[in-house]
Amino acid sequence: MRISTEQYFNTTTARYTNNFSNVTKTQQQIDSGVRIQTAADDPVGAARLLLLQQQQDMLGQYAGNISSMKNSLNSEESVLASIDTALARAGELSLKVAGKGGGGISDDDRKAVAAEIGEIEKQVLSLLNSKDSSGHYLFSGGKSDTPPYARNSDGTYSYQGDETPLSLKVSDTLSMVVNDTGKSILEGTVNAGRTQATGSVNDGKVLVSGGIVTSPSTYDNSFTDGQPYKLTFISSTEYTVTDGAGNDITAQTPGNGKFDATKEGSASVTVRGVTFDVDQNLGGAKPGAEADAIYKDREFTLQSKPDSFSISRTPSNQSSAQLSGGTVTSQADYSSTFPNKGAVIKFTSTTEYEVYAQPITADSKPVSNGTVVPGTPAQPGPPPVPATPDSITAAGVKFDITGAPGIGDQFAVGSNTHKTQNALDTLSQLRQALETPSDGDPIAQAKLTDVVNAAITNIKASQAQVDGVRGSIGARMNSLSIQETENTSMVLANKSTTAAIGDTDVATASIDLAFQKAMLEASQLAFVKISQLSLFSRM
Repeated sequence: MRISTEQYFNTTTARYTNNFSNVTKTQQQIDSGVRIQTAADDPVGAARLLLLQQQQDMLGQYAGNISSMKNSLNSEESVLASIDTALARAGELSLKVAGKGGGGISDDDRKAVAAEIGEIEKQVLSLLNSKDSSGHYLFSGGKSDTPPYARNSDGTYSYQGDETPLSLKVSDTLSMVVNDTGKSILEGTVNAGRTQATGSVNDGKVLVSGGIVTSPSTYDNSFTDGQPYKLTFISSTEYTVTDGAGNDITAQTPGNGKFDATKEGSASVTVRGVTFDVDQNLGGAKPGAEADAIYKDREFTLQSKPDSFSISRTPSNQSSAQLSGGTVTSQADYSSTFPNKGAVIKFTSTTEYEVYAQPITADSKPVSNGTVVPGTPAQPGPPPVPATPDSITAAGVKFDITGAPGIGDQFAVGSNTHKTQNALDTLSQLRQALETPSDGDPIAQAKLTDVVNAAITNIKASQAQVDGVRGSIGARMNSLSIQETENTSMVLANKSTTAAIGDTDVATASIDLAFQKAMLEASQLAFVKISQLSLFSRM
């Protein structure tokens, strides 16, 4: 077989180029410390390095999420601690004015306390509407651009956020809640003052408080089913209680129909989880027969407060019409139709309207509709008949109208069942009660005592709920610390594995480099010697 000169040169050049390439590549691996320069160097290793890099990127994202969550939770904890402090001060002030007529202090003193309660009310509202470092509201849930709480025209407060807490992934298998909603912080607080007592005689001599729910479970399971109850006094030391069906349930009350209005702790009637205090202003009447004569046959109706309604007029309404009142006229329609999150009444003409669930969207459909019922003018007597205003009935609730509504006018209506009450409403009611003069008026003093006693219980319940959320924040912070440690371990393991696969083994690479250089030099020498051979050198 003959080998041509051209073939020899091509083969030798290719071998030399390959040896030179090997030397260059190995030198680069040593200089850079990276063994896998391209996927062709080690396809399997390159694929593993890609997966490891993806994991490293995710771990970096998790580290950022954990840092962000810690900042957010620390901010939330700080705000809740301030709310807790403010509520504690409000509780102290409530205790200061507790008791008959505000603990014996004057109207002027109560106004001073009311002023401080008002400042606490403003502070708590401001704290609940706090923002994070990104300018988003902390407690609005998913509606982070909307202030959580707003004050209504009637002085009550409404939660405007939603119940969707935000969450972030902190590992491949774990997501954690970043924030708490105002709903979870304050809205679920059980309202202790959700009952009332109305008497057949309102002369201020015998007073029965509005009641404090002392056992929410008993109230829910027993009191509501048997109402309204009738409390009838037989004498100044005895009473009977009957339920709504007329059954005598006196034996179910502590004391079995006995009480003593002159002794603290004995001057109360407890009916199925609700305690009603009994107070008296008998003037010069002596204990015994004279006091018994005043008490005898006085009756009080004990029951839950009826639902109340807050009405907000949309600012863009073209007319000056106003809705007011709110009385349930059909319990069946109200229970089945009135939206849980509030209703919007929209006038489609000057006399016709539709009722929607809040909030209205492009796809919203009315839950009911109706026509304005004209009022009646006053009629002269005897006896005179007062005028009645125009009215509408929306989902079983009757509202009065003043002024003529315009087409497109809207009114937002919220319902309050009084089962729960947020701390802002508790503070607002306490402030208003303390601002109302009551010196020398036993009935006004009794109403004040009812509000103060309910406020004491409700503020404690609100504090307990806030403390529960703070405990949840502490638990999440601990979990974040544990996960952060785990993620750090994974980062170190990832880097170690990446180095083992992708980094250059300098010792091995140095040996390979020396061998490759020897091969390069050998190929150079062989080429020089063989290239000089010819037929003439053999002659």
